[in-house]
Amino acid sequence: MTLFQQAIQWLNDPLNWTNPGGIFDRLVEHLRISAAAVLLGCLIAWPLGLWLGHRRRGGGAVITVSNVTLAVPTLSLLTLISLTALGIGQTAVILALTVFAIPPLLANAYTGLREVDPQVRDAARGMGLSGWQMLWRVELPLSVPYLAAGFRTAAVQVVATAALAALVAGGGLGEIISEGFGLGINVAGGQIIAGGLLVAGLALLVEGTFAVVERLVTPRPLRRARGMRRAGATAANV
Repeated sequence: MTLFQQAIQWLNDPLNWTNPGGIFDRLVEHLRISAAAVLLGCLIAWPLGLWLGHRRRGGGAVITVSNVTLAVPTLSLLTLISLTALGIGQTAVILALTVFAIPPLLANAYTGLREVDPQVRDAARGMGLSGWQMLWRVELPLSVPYLAAGFRTAAVQVVATAALAALVAGGGLGEIISEGFGLGINVAGGQIIAGGLLVAGLALLVEGTFAVVERLVTPRPLRRARGMRRAGATAANV
């Protein structure tokens, strides 16, 4: 029997789903950790990105923060945070994953406001809108598609990376993989493959779900405009 067949057999066992520490329990942990990290990232990145985009300043800083953050190895950050007073566990994992959620959230929030047509801003000023009113009533609604795109990217990255939480006792679906390696690949090779399939499947599900959400919150004129820009960029590259 191949490892893939063993994985299918392992997934077909109801006890592996319902037992304490089984798939359902690990899935709930994985989603809780991921959701907390993404939401915390939103609380940090969105206000900063929207403010910088509204002021039309700080583009270099946004790029620098994104590049530096993405350059940090995930496992190293998880280990370093776990060695602080927080210790190992879900709190340390959530903070580490938040660091990786911030770059796409920050960059897209900043870009969303920077992409607002200057003529729209001028018209809003002509109507007597203050800076806060312009941000809340004009710029923010127009940047929603960019915010949704950043949220989608951050969610997928965090869900995929959260599998490493098992290495610092953080729980999640990665525990299934870790336990399999503990038993040995000859004994639990199917469990290891099954854990990998579960993580990949969850990431794809999150990607597909938020792709639909992103499309729904993007007005049709903006969809066409973005589609035309992509087509133009493709033609230019050709």
